[in-house]
Amino acid sequence: MRITEVTPVLLTGPSSNDPWITFAKQTRTAGFVELRTDAGLTGVGETYAGYFAPELIGPVVDYVRPILLGADTLDPRVLTARMRQSLAYFARVGVGAAVISGVEAALWDLAGKAEGVPVHQLLGGARYDRLPAYATGGPSPWPPEQLKRKVDRYLELGFTAVKVASGYLDMAERRPVPAPGGPEGAAGVEVEKLELLRAHAGKDVAIMLDGHMGHRDGTARWDLATATAVLTALEPYDLTFFEEPLAYRDPDEYAELTRVSPVPVAGGEQLSSYDEFRLWMLRDAFGVAQPDASWLGLSEFVDVGRLAAERGARVASHAWSAGVGVMQNVHAAFASPSTLIVEIPPDAGELHTLLWGDSLVIEDGHVLRPQAPGLGVTLSDEVKERFPFRPGMEEFSSVPGKQLRS
Repeated sequence: MRITEVTPVLLTGPSSNDPWITFAKQTRTAGFVELRTDAGLTGVGETYAGYFAPELIGPVVDYVRPILLGADTLDPRVLTARMRQSLAYFARVGVGAAVISGVEAALWDLAGKAEGVPVHQLLGGARYDRLPAYATGGPSPWPPEQLKRKVDRYLELGFTAVKVASGYLDMAERRPVPAPGGPEGAAGVEVEKLELLRAHAGKDVAIMLDGHMGHRDGTARWDLATATAVLTALEPYDLTFFEEPLAYRDPDEYAELTRVSPVPVAGGEQLSSYDEFRLWMLRDAFGVAQPDASWLGLSEFVDVGRLAAERGARVASHAWSAGVGVMQNVHAAFASPSTLIVEIPPDAGELHTLLWGDSLVIEDGHVLRPQAPGLGVTLSDEVKERFPFRPGMEEFSSVPGKQLRS
C-alpha cells in the first residue's frame, strides 16, 4: 500500500451547541489532513493549528508531501521523524510541529484501518476500559445564577466532572467582571465561586478551574504570589486540578507553585513537543500535564504520559479541536500509563458529532474505550460541502488592532 494523495482540508462550522460557549464565539475553524492510498483506504487527522492559523496548514503540508508520496514505509513513527527532521528549523515546536501532528494522526488512522484495530492498540495498547471525562465549560458566566444553570446542563448531559474558568464573564456585556485587586481579592472571588458550586452541585461532582493565564495579560495575569494565594485558599474544596494558574514564561515558577500548592497544578496545552514538555516536567512544573494529541502528536502524547508516570505526575488530555482531534486525544489517553481524566467539549456542535459519529461513547461520566478501526472518524464529502472554510473565523487573543470575531 502506498500513499497517492496528501490533502489539507479547511472547514468552518459551529463552535458548539453549548449556549455558554456560543454566546462568546459562535463559529470555529478546523484543519485536517487526508491521506489517500492505492489500496482505497483513507487516513484522516486533525491539527489544532486549524483553530488558530488555518491558512498556514497548506504550505506545511506542501513541504512534507514528497516525504509521504515517496515513502518506502507507512510506519507513522518513521515518517513523523522524517518530517520533523526535514523541517527542523520551523517544526521543532509551534505551528510546523502542530501541522505535522495532524499528518501523523492521519498515518495512525490509516495504519489502524489497514490492520483492523483501534489506534490506541497500535500505540501500545489500552490501559483502561473506561476513563473519567469532564465537561470543559469555558467562561464562568455572570451573574452566578447562570453558572448554576450551566453546571446543571452538563450534569444533565451525563457528565460527573466540570471545568470552568477563573473570574467571571458578564454575559450581557461580553466582558470580564471587575474583580478586587491583589492576591486576597483574586482568592476571594474563587472561594466564593467554589462555595457556590459545592453548595449547588454537591461533593460528588468533580470540579476543575482554569486560570487561562496563558492567554491573559496586564492586570488580569496572575503572578506567583497571586496564584499561590488562590490555590492555597481553595484547598478545602477538593479541586481535581487548577489549570494554567500562571503564564508559560518561567518553568521554575510553575515548579515552585506545584511544590507549595495543596491543589494539583495543571498545564502544558501550549507546549508543542515532547522535548518542550520534558524541559518543564524534569523541573516537576506540573502535577497534571496536559498534552494535546492534535498539537504535539499521538506518539509524543504517550511519551509525555510515560514521563509523567516516572515523575509521579498525571496526564489530563487537552482537547478543544474539532471531532477528529478529540478522538486523537481519546486514543492517546487510553494508551497513556498516567491518565487522570479526559477533556470533552460538552453539547458539541456538528464539526464534532458528524466526525466522531458513534465512536465517542460516554457512559456514567466516563469515556468508553474506542472499538472502531483507526481513529473511528469520518470526514465525508457532505461535511466538507456543508461547512466550507470562511477566513477570519480563527481563534486568538484580542489585542489593540486585532479583535476576535464570532
